[in-house]
Amino acid sequence: MDHQTEIELQAAAFRRLQKHLMEERLDVQNIDMMNLAGFCRNCLSRWYKEAALEKGIEMDDAQARETFYGMPYSEWKAKHQTEASADQKAAFGKAFAENVTDKG
Repeated sequence: MDHQTEIELQAAAFRRLQKHLMEERLDVQNIDMMNLAGFCRNCLSRWYKEAALEKGIEMDDAQARETFYGMPYSEWKAKHQTEASADQKAAFGKAFAENVTDKG
């Protein structure tokens, strides 16, 4: 496979993941993703921003989130994000504490 085709396939997979998270699995909250996978939609938008900055394209967090979410983040939160439960927060705290401990 040539390099350009590989890049196009990677981009297609990213777009499919984005669509899945933004249209098909709105029931899955960011905190659930963080607790189970260690990343969430915000992480993906941050990685997008970091890639842009590596290419010399100026982008801040708000711009990256709007690009990823397809709308201002505040609007997406109001439409789709629920308040995290005590259990979700406890699991996040535990995962975060383990992550910090693992990194020394």
